[in-house]
Amino acid sequence: MLLALAQWLQGLSPEFGFFRVFQYLTFRAVMAALTALLIGLAAGPAVIRRLRELKIGQPIRGYGMETHLSKSGTPTMGGVLILLAITVSTLLWADLSNRFIWIVLVVTLASGAIGWVDDWRKVVNKDPEGMRSREKYFWQSVIGLLAALYLVFSISESSNLKVMELFINWVGSGFDVNLPPKAGLLLPFIKEVSYPLGVLGFVILTYLVIVGSSNAVNLTDGLDGLAIMPVVMVGSALGVFAYVAGSSVYSKYLFFPHIPGAGELLIFCSAMAGAGLAFLWFNTHPAQVFMGDVGALALGAALGTIAVIVRQEIVLAIMGGIFVAEALSVMLQVMYFKYTRKKYGEGRRLLKMAPLHHHFEKSGWKETQVVVRFWIITMLLCLVGLSTLKLR
Repeated sequence: MLLALAQWLQGLSPEFGFFRVFQYLTFRAVMAALTALLIGLAAGPAVIRRLRELKIGQPIRGYGMETHLSKSGTPTMGGVLILLAITVSTLLWADLSNRFIWIVLVVTLASGAIGWVDDWRKVVNKDPEGMRSREKYFWQSVIGLLAALYLVFSISESSNLKVMELFINWVGSGFDVNLPPKAGLLLPFIKEVSYPLGVLGFVILTYLVIVGSSNAVNLTDGLDGLAIMPVVMVGSALGVFAYVAGSSVYSKYLFFPHIPGAGELLIFCSAMAGAGLAFLWFNTHPAQVFMGDVGALALGAALGTIAVIVRQEIVLAIMGGIFVAEALSVMLQVMYFKYTRKKYGEGRRLLKMAPLHHHFEKSGWKETQVVVRFWIITMLLCLVGLSTLKLR
């Protein structure tokens, strides 16, 4: 919005030439991060106070960690603060004619709406389980599939008009159209190699990435500050990839596919980083507020959508290794329990407790030790992911 205002003022008089600074993507990215940070810090106390007045406290599962029982009643749904800061900052500093900004915002807010319903049921109905998994998965699938169907054509073309033309051609050809190489699956550390996915393959991969990352971040959000800092680091790294993919110069030099308009996602990533740091101010141990599903599901979906747009799905799995490990720990625990119950008559556990962070707590690590060590691991994985920019 401010970019459009600056361009309008420049057109009025040469005296407003200094507004050209708004055209620089890096300047707007810094300002987006700062704006989101200030909004989060300023609105945080009021949001927390309001959540307490509404008695929106976090219920603790009876089979959870005993050391977490003291957290019962801590305000949850603090993810609303994150989404507020991200949305306002993005709308202020991003180019609102950019199609990628809108699809990421829609996916993020829609996923946040699912989380909001889930959190509300937990609080109002006093049910720690909240929305049933089938219902939640259904709505996540709807969002993931709709986003995938739009992105498969949006990434392949440079404007919404051409996107519509490609979609019409796809339907007219009997749902059979070849996508350009930049819509293929890119392999990190390998130069100019991409595997063609086709429309169906792209849609399936995108769906899995968006829904999978959304749930993975949600599973990670179990300790004070554990999920939000990795989101900030991974989101910031994806912002670098977005900047490269959106630049015809840098993408050509680094052998990355050039995706016109993708660079504007740096604004969203910067806003997410600023909002995340502001939330961490209140979420650090001992937490004053939890983000809840409204924040975790939204942020995970945002990371997945951005990774798909900049064609870095595999790199997302590397940098978000903590999220992947947390999700796999739950899946393996459940599968192993069911397998042993069927084979031996009683279920056995692969880990002391799932998700993975609880296993380490059961092993004697303090909560702050788990959190900081997971942060360090994420930082190292992000550096590995960023190294793929040059090591190809």
